[in-house]
Order: sequence, then structure tokens, then C-alpha cells
Amino acid sequence: MSRTVSKVAYRPVGILLGMAAGVAAGAVFRQVWKLTAGDGEAPDAIDEDRGWGEILAAAALQGAIFAVVRAAVDRGGAIGVRRFTGNWPD
Repeated sequence: MSRTVSKVAYRPVGILLGMAAGVAAGAVFRQVWKLTAGDGEAPDAIDEDRGWGEILAAAALQGAIFAVVRAAVDRGGAIGVRRFTGNWPD
């Protein structure tokens, strides 16, 4: 198949995988936060009762988890499209 077909085939796959990655990253973050902080809820940036350190640590952890999950999902989706179309999506 041509590269154009590969791109078109990956677009809807990428959108669905992106949404799934967001949901999965959120679930992973909540579990990791429970284990590391002992709290059931991660702090919100405007939570008056939480300090800067806790808020920034939670944001950094959430960002790192989201980036890793998103990269893994994107890579897996690209591999799947290559297997299906024979071309790597650009």
C-alpha cells in the first residue's frame, strides 16, 4: 500500500489510541499517587490546603506518566498500521 493510505489508515487509529492513552494514563497516575502519597486524591493546583511541593510533584508525576503511556500507545499503533499496510505511518 502507498504511504498516503498508511497515513489515512493511521489517522483514526491514532485518535482512538490517543483517547485510550489518556484514560489509561489517568488510571495509572491515580494508582501511583495512592501508593506514593498515601492519599486517595492527587492535589489540584488551586487546592488551598496543599503546598507547592506536593502540587508540583503531582503535576510532574502525572506529566511523566502521560508521556510514557502516550509514547507506548503511539508506537504500538504505528507498528500495527505497518503490519496492516506494509508502511510506517509518517
